[in-house]
Amino acid sequence: MNLFKASFVALACGALMSCATQSTLNTGPRDASAYISQYQAALRSQVISDVRYELDFQLTGEADFSATSKVTFQLSEIPKQLSLDLNKAQIKRFMINGTAVYPNYNGAYINLNTRLLTSGENTVEVQFTRPHSTNGEGLHRFKDPVDGKVYLYSHFEPAAAQQMFAVFDQPDIKANYQITVTAPKDWQVISTMRESQITPAGAYNRWTFPDTPKLSPYNFSMHAGPYHMWQDNSGRYPMRLFARGSVASQVTPQDWFNYTKQGLTFFDNYFGIPYPFKKYDQILVPDFLYGAMENAGAVTFSEDHFLFKAAMTADQKQNLAGVIMHEMAHQWFGDLVTMKWWNGLWLNESFASFMGTLATQEATEFTNAWRSFYAKGKQKAYEQDSLVTTHPIEVPVATTQNAFDNIDAITYQKGASTLKQLRHLLGDMVFRRGVSNYLKQYSYQNAELDDFINSLGKAAGRDLSAWTQEWLYSAGVNTIKAEYRCEANRISDFSLLQLPASTELPTLREQKVQVALFTQGRYDLRHDVTVPVTYKGERTEVKQLIGERCPDLVYPNFDDWGFVKVELDDKSFNTAKQQLSNVSDPLLRSMLWQSLWDSVREGKLSLDQYLSTVFVNAPAETDYTIVGQIIDSMLRSKQYLAQIAPIQQNYAENAVKGLSQMSLRKAMESKGDNDFQRIWFDAYVSLASDRDSLRHLAQLVDGETKIKGLTLDQDLRWAIITQLNRYDFPNAQQRLTKEAAKDNSDSGEKAALAAQVIRPEAAAKRRWLSKVHLDSLPFSKQRIIMQNLYPAEQKLLSAATAEERLASLMDMDKKGPVFMRNYSHFLVPTDCNYNSIAALDKVLDRQTGLSNITRRNLLETRQMEQRCVLIKSKMTQ
Repeated sequence: MNLFKASFVALACGALMSCATQSTLNTGPRDASAYISQYQAALRSQVISDVRYELDFQLTGEADFSATSKVTFQLSEIPKQLSLDLNKAQIKRFMINGTAVYPNYNGAYINLNTRLLTSGENTVEVQFTRPHSTNGEGLHRFKDPVDGKVYLYSHFEPAAAQQMFAVFDQPDIKANYQITVTAPKDWQVISTMRESQITPAGAYNRWTFPDTPKLSPYNFSMHAGPYHMWQDNSGRYPMRLFARGSVASQVTPQDWFNYTKQGLTFFDNYFGIPYPFKKYDQILVPDFLYGAMENAGAVTFSEDHFLFKAAMTADQKQNLAGVIMHEMAHQWFGDLVTMKWWNGLWLNESFASFMGTLATQEATEFTNAWRSFYAKGKQKAYEQDSLVTTHPIEVPVATTQNAFDNIDAITYQKGASTLKQLRHLLGDMVFRRGVSNYLKQYSYQNAELDDFINSLGKAAGRDLSAWTQEWLYSAGVNTIKAEYRCEANRISDFSLLQLPASTELPTLREQKVQVALFTQGRYDLRHDVTVPVTYKGERTEVKQLIGERCPDLVYPNFDDWGFVKVELDDKSFNTAKQQLSNVSDPLLRSMLWQSLWDSVREGKLSLDQYLSTVFVNAPAETDYTIVGQIIDSMLRSKQYLAQIAPIQQNYAENAVKGLSQMSLRKAMESKGDNDFQRIWFDAYVSLASDRDSLRHLAQLVDGETKIKGLTLDQDLRWAIITQLNRYDFPNAQQRLTKEAAKDNSDSGEKAALAAQVIRPEAAAKRRWLSKVHLDSLPFSKQRIIMQNLYPAEQKLLSAATAEERLASLMDMDKKGPVFMRNYSHFLVPTDCNYNSIAALDKVLDRQTGLSNITRRNLLETRQMEQRCVLIKSKMTQ
């Protein structure tokens, strides 16, 4: 480390005329880790204001980068201790207010010499070098295996800006950023602002950017590399799209620009505030940890989620549009107005999920966006909210290490559903006015939940404190059911009953739903009447329905206004099973399918009875969203069937084979409809496990047979090869080797790795597990290993290393939350029996030092095991 001589440390404050009297305010001490507590962060933000960063980066494409951070800030008083975050850097030069000193640096943050600080303006300058990150955080470096070119991108949420520059890394210390970047001549440099100047400097260019508006550190970004660029200036704001050169042919820029332009127009109008960041850049990046990230004016997207080797299906296009809208909503709600601390992260994500779906529904061709939200995201929220680890939407966050402990479907989809419900309760115009007022009042500032709720309450002329307590500070999902009596074929009494989530979670909530009645006709299920009902408490009478024809089916959350589970009465449940194909309304049909699947998971309907309904009704389904929903349940059923008792093995094998053959038949019948053919063929590949199906897949990939209308693009070829290796079909390994030689792209390398790891070979499994335990590969590849190492049917192979994996949890937990979210999700042993549950009990009892996120995943895994045992016990075959 090239540091200054120790004599600099001996500088006394008395020698400096500008020294001020120290305050008794103490912002520390910290625990020597890179994480900061909410308490410490709050104290730091009390004394610091008017922050500005001047950042100078020297990028060469090599493993390390060099940088200078100049931080200017105001101190209202001088605390006893003050830290500046900088993670794992080699400091070359350090100055406080023009005086060079030896930094008091522990590898995570610099303790500033407060004797050199002054009340008023201060400047700290740090010159350093640092390795690029390889785990998707900080300034990540990726080398393209196709052409050897290097690409960089930044990712800072929740607190990884410190891995790229010296910073007060917390959301409520907003700042202006001015950056200068030296980079190779063939590189693009992308940041919040559009560059103001590019100056040649030998083999490099010097990029200069103007000051940004005030941003929280996690909203700022910088990306660099020889990215291919597309531009579109046809809208109100200039748009650019970037991707690696070797994957540029897979990008359809017009789709991106169309959805982006539609979204910007929608949000400008909805919020009544022009887009705040002048230009809109979007960058496709490799090895990304998440789907996308809302960096102000420079949004990053995962290549794994949005690059395809063939034309996008309707589902893929809708997903693209939805994520573009989600991240765009953040530009206002998250970037323009930002939470003060990470307990407010849910509101950012919930609001973006709600507004992203609303914009997709109203501004694009995907007018089924809310149905898709119900079938996919909302079901994840119901499931998450029914687990032992459920939590309120708003939860305390002790430190930045805990920021993502509760980032889940409650944070995203339950929160979005709650906002949707509140919009129904208040009315669209009132809700919209409250949101607009909030954004205008707190622009370029930080705000808290009460600020948002008060804006809505003021617009509505209503006190929302009780609603807030019920919905945001109380965990669990309620259930509603209809209770009614009929006389002379007419309803004589009708009530909605609300049930608490459990005795431990007794909250009953107020919300507005629609109750719909149906009667069975000769050829269809007739929709007789719908009434809106605002219910609360245990029982709400619905007098509007008295005198209506006695129904064959009652659905008390018609059109999905509420966030609530529906328990069908016995008559309605039987009607649902028998009349699925006669329900004309696609959302209701989707909800009835979901009711049946929920009954399986709750032990009220046996899995084989559910699959009988699938075999009868799924082939006739014509709605694309519902087909996807049914297929998802089929794939989950396959996992459960892999765990059932040997006495039922014959049924399990025949059922899975039947599902795969049904999927193949539907794929073949869907010639001419690419979306349906692709979704059914993907299901066929995933379900194929019997020798006949695997042989057919091998013939397809070898070119010995074809399915009319279907093209085996590279993604499909890899999916088939992975499945063949999963079941060790003859010559599967040779096919893998041959395919890997043809496809040397990053996605090809990762697909080949997945196919290799999934092979049922005991010695190889141990070697792959060792690579995860020893960190011998980049995290992006470790994650693939974890995801593919032990599929459900490889129970004996999993059992061989089960004790080792459980014993290693404490050591693995030290690798941090990014690593452990994957390890504890995929590599905690399960076997769908009481022995497996007992093993998890033992770990939970004895390994008490595990992190919150790991302990939570263990609790959820145990509950999933209990559910699997229940489903297995209900099998009637």
